[in-house]
Amino acid sequence: MHSEANDANKIKRVKEGNRRWKMSYSAEEMMLYRLAKTVSTGTRPKNVQEAVDLLVICVQWMDMVAASMGRGAHEMMDIEAHVEEIGMVGMALGTLMVAVVGNAKILGAIQNGRCPKGTGVDLGKAMAGFVPLLLQSSPQNAQRLDVFRTQTLITILPVDKKERAANAEINEILDSTIGMNIDNIVVADLPTVNSRAGLYIYLNSILVGRPLIDDNAIFAYLHNRYQGDVQSTTVDLILASFDVLANATFRNEGPQTTTILRSFLINKVPLLVSTLATSFFPPLTSEFCITEALSHVDTNAFPTLSTLFAESTNNDMFSDSVRQDFCFACCLHGLIPESSIETLLGDIPMQSLPAGGRYSKQDLVEQCLSDSERAEGLISELENMDGNAGAVSQAIAEVIKHMCGNRETMTLKTLCSQLARNPSSLDIMLLFNKPTLFLQPICELLDNWRYDEDQGEYQPVYEEFGSILLLVVSFAHRYNLSTVDLGIKNPAESFVAKLLVQGHLSRALDPLSQQDQNHLDGWIRGLFEPEGGGLGDELMSSCPPQEFYLLVPTLFHHIVLALSTENLSEDGLKGGLEFMVEPFLLPSLIPGITWLSAHLWEARPQATYVLQILSALIKSPPSISNNMEASHLLNAILKIIAQNLEQSLRWLQRAEPHRHDIDSISKALESNVGWERKGASKYSELEVWTATPGGGLAASIKHTVVTLVQWGLQCDRNPGMQIMPASYTHRQVLTGLKMLGAKRLLNTIIEEVKTQTEAGNGSVVLDIATSLICAPDSASFDSGSGVDIMSGNTPQLLQRRLTLREALKAEAENMPKVHKTDTFHAETVIRLYRRVEAQAVIQQQLLPDDNDLGALNEVMGDAVMGDAGLGPVDQPNLNMDDMGAGSDDLMMMGGSGHGGDLLDAFGGDGLGDGMGF
Repeated sequence: MHSEANDANKIKRVKEGNRRWKMSYSAEEMMLYRLAKTVSTGTRPKNVQEAVDLLVICVQWMDMVAASMGRGAHEMMDIEAHVEEIGMVGMALGTLMVAVVGNAKILGAIQNGRCPKGTGVDLGKAMAGFVPLLLQSSPQNAQRLDVFRTQTLITILPVDKKERAANAEINEILDSTIGMNIDNIVVADLPTVNSRAGLYIYLNSILVGRPLIDDNAIFAYLHNRYQGDVQSTTVDLILASFDVLANATFRNEGPQTTTILRSFLINKVPLLVSTLATSFFPPLTSEFCITEALSHVDTNAFPTLSTLFAESTNNDMFSDSVRQDFCFACCLHGLIPESSIETLLGDIPMQSLPAGGRYSKQDLVEQCLSDSERAEGLISELENMDGNAGAVSQAIAEVIKHMCGNRETMTLKTLCSQLARNPSSLDIMLLFNKPTLFLQPICELLDNWRYDEDQGEYQPVYEEFGSILLLVVSFAHRYNLSTVDLGIKNPAESFVAKLLVQGHLSRALDPLSQQDQNHLDGWIRGLFEPEGGGLGDELMSSCPPQEFYLLVPTLFHHIVLALSTENLSEDGLKGGLEFMVEPFLLPSLIPGITWLSAHLWEARPQATYVLQILSALIKSPPSISNNMEASHLLNAILKIIAQNLEQSLRWLQRAEPHRHDIDSISKALESNVGWERKGASKYSELEVWTATPGGGLAASIKHTVVTLVQWGLQCDRNPGMQIMPASYTHRQVLTGLKMLGAKRLLNTIIEEVKTQTEAGNGSVVLDIATSLICAPDSASFDSGSGVDIMSGNTPQLLQRRLTLREALKAEAENMPKVHKTDTFHAETVIRLYRRVEAQAVIQQQLLPDDNDLGALNEVMGDAVMGDAGLGPVDQPNLNMDDMGAGSDDLMMMGGSGHGGDLLDAFGGDGLGDGMGF
């Protein structure tokens, strides 16, 4: 009752005051303007007391004007006829307040605590109610006063330590009970820009090492990026594919890289466009999208026929034919009519559609099963640039599965050895197939290999086994594949898994079983005591090939010991090793030479004997010179072992510079180094990046982001121009992940995003940073549980490095706290995190529940179900600091799937000390 009486008395006083005020509007307005002039010129206030009094009066005035102009004031104060006059008074008061908040004496009185307690808070509240009323009549004054209230006032108010401590305690309680959620933080988003650099980064990342091609992941990424705009999707996909190939050509990446990029453009992109075209609605056509994309392709990199003949250029036939090959591949898949090719090329084309027309996978499979020579011939067609490589690749994979199931090992041996000899054929197989599709059946065949009951000869069996195994080892070494990538279901019991993980290790005699000791003794006598019968069927029948391959490192260890103790002569060594370079034993040199490479590091006193063995094996053994099959096999094997062996030899040469028995072996290996495709950087690249002024590798990555931003801006500002792509290799980002760790690399990217945002390039740099973080890498492309073979069958998650996306999620979770102290940084991180999650969310949802990889449909464009290419964000037992650097084994025969061997940390371009640093 008492409260209601007070409210009634207040309303009564306001009404009485209003009646007195009704006749003084103009006078009050004039007074406020004159007072504003006096304050703004610095005439008054003369002292602190006047400043305090003026401030208190201004607060009361703002309260009164706000009450007069606010909601419900007209009824309460009966001033309907004087709204305009009160508004004029409000404008005058606003002018006065601008002068007041800009007066040094008044601000000093607030800051030094000379005002009555609570005056500063009252000023803020009064301004919060008064400023919105000025927005219509005086927006400039309203903006200046609001900036003062929200930014200046809170910094000059004297701090009450007790009150601040109490507020901090309350905030802490609220944070712990309610929780701090980044979803509750309002951050103004920047306009979405799909820059030319964004998709360019993504395609570079999936093709930089092992082809991380999964149709489902690609379509999910494109859908998230373009939000269903199929025209922009198609045009940008074609253009980005040309950009990636042009970049590799300008950077002199080498024939292996340009071959796979060219095959992706000519053989893969038309299939992806075919699928996208199913979503086109008239008048949009695939021909329009292809024409639009080709109009932006740089004619310096890929000249049209008209420009080719009109200018005297030094273009090679590789780049000259790319446009033409692409157009005919698109025509083959029904995307454009043949009559349009002449218009697109600018002249009459110099080729035609493939004589056999468009291949069908099923037809090819049937042909191969009825004629084994057809299957062998198909392998030579894998590298054709005519649009049919997809059907060929999938048919070969299907034939391999069929032959494994039916144990047709003689024909399978020929197919596998042909594939293993040609590195580019391995790349193209992975453009259209997941490795498990055809490698899993091969691994199961090798794991379960048994002699027939009526087995007559055993040497051909060893030869078939070795040739088939060579293909698996080639894939594992070239792309750093793990047992999960190979589809091995029980690694603890799998021969292939044991060979890849520990098959390069020599075993002491004591742990060997009696049977293994007998086998080892038999192989030593068979190789080095010809008078004892040599390598006969009796030895090979008692020792299955799986057991022999696991014994090879121990066998070579004993050969080194025999040489070092003079129990084996040099002539005896050469005679015994002649057997090892026979086709039926040649693939066993992979675990043998891998052990020798490691032994050079471990036992320098025995280096001379190791080099003797290597020289006899590698420098064109006499028995190979007249055997083309053995020569081809040896070349394939040298490519696998060259990287690690070359680094061991260089280390030994630096340790013992006087040696003259190393150069000849190094020269024999020279042409085979750099065969791997693991996304590892060359030493020459690493040297340049780490020498970048102002921060080394981190500064180099920042410079790359700047270059991509400038290129993206140039393309956006000049949409009709043909612009060369920015120089870029995704190896730099992968190297940053290895050397800096995900946290430091992420901070480097975020810092450059902040810098570019302040420079007005926020939308483009945000798109580029999002693409860098969403880019898949081989370590997270295939995720699954593995087994620690050395300790038994205990299931465990495959260890791998923290990804940029996981690091960003951890960083974003801390941003609600940071937002209070560094708003710009917090908003940048949150904005980037939300963009990354939006671009990756569908990819996570589309992960399959089974191992069915499916197959492409009639247009070979249906999405193949498989991993999305991004590891799950929430991983158990991940430590941000521990996961920044790898803990990989020094000398692993096969790929680990999580960062590679230490010796393989970088490429084979003159690696410094051979240790990856």
